[in-house]
Amino acid sequence: MMRWFSEWWRGGTPVVEPGSARDALRLAQLHGQSFAHGWGEGEFEAMLGERNTLVHRLRLGRRVIGFAVSRIGADEAEILSIAVDQAHRGRGLSRMLLMTHLGHLAGRGVRTIFLEVEENNQPARRLYDRAGFVVVGRRERYYKQPNGEQLNALLMRRDLS
Repeated sequence: MMRWFSEWWRGGTPVVEPGSARDALRLAQLHGQSFAHGWGEGEFEAMLGERNTLVHRLRLGRRVIGFAVSRIGADEAEILSIAVDQAHRGRGLSRMLLMTHLGHLAGRGVRTIFLEVEENNQPARRLYDRAGFVVVGRRERYYKQPNGEQLNALLMRRDLS
């Protein structure tokens, strides 16, 4: 009884499920909160309609609190973005979202996953390291910040097979 009550009090049990066109605005809001150059609602609408793009949302109760987006090409995929609402970070929800997303990519025949991450983003790097990604390259001054600062990107890879 207490476990059910505590889950209800926090907003419900976390669920990872396919994203849909009606999620576009909320995903754009989450992206804008998480990244210096947020994607707009129209960009999410377009991605949600593409056959080679896989979008999952992370829901807590009725509220969407995160997402993962990947683009698939043959037996490879690139994680384009993953984000969780700041109020819900540090609880393992990003890992749950990522691992579920990777499982669905594997189910579609994807054998190798790539992603780029800002070099100084320690929480994201820990997430990807723990999920079995390894650094395979680096892009100097790849990310441009609003203040003009340019940050390096790390290219990471994980084999699923």
